[in-house]
Amino acid sequence: MKHLFKAVALATLLAPTLAGADEVTDTLQSALKAYEEGDITYTLEELEYAKQLLQAMKTADLAKFLPDAPEGWTREVSTEMNAGLAMLGGGAGAEATYSNGSEEFSITIMANNPMVGALSGMLSNAGLMGAKLERVGRMKYLNQDGELSGIVDGRILIQAEGADLEVMIPVLETIDHRALEDFGR
Repeated sequence: MKHLFKAVALATLLAPTLAGADEVTDTLQSALKAYEEGDITYTLEELEYAKQLLQAMKTADLAKFLPDAPEGWTREVSTEMNAGLAMLGGGAGAEATYSNGSEEFSITIMANNPMVGALSGMLSNAGLMGAKLERVGRMKYLNQDGELSGIVDGRILIQAEGADLEVMIPVLETIDHRALEDFGR
């Protein structure tokens, strides 16, 4: 347990160097103070809250990979999917809905979720099993009745659904898949 709090103390010292980490720093300091006072319950609550704050920061970073809307379309970004991911083993997720007034589609990115890891093996062998694949830049996406699913680095799932492939594929091509490989490392 002492190692955990040494890590918390170290994180508290380093956290000010992170942009926007003030609330995280305050929460970690509060957890450390509660621990020193012997209040284990409050310590755990503060550590959980710090974890939620850090998760929100990570999700905001993931949302940066969602493509801009194509010309004539709008994009609405949602990061609300993290509550559901928490029940499915954690990770980060972001989603954007694209609309041109008459058509709509969504792109979802999920990272570091155990279910994504399980899907990774299945998707990487989909072509061998005769499933239909679509080339999107240098990546291949599984096409299941117009819903596209691709895996980056065995741990990041990208899904697009709701519009014709001719609409979604050019938008997916604008994702920086190589930079996405470094997410969360």
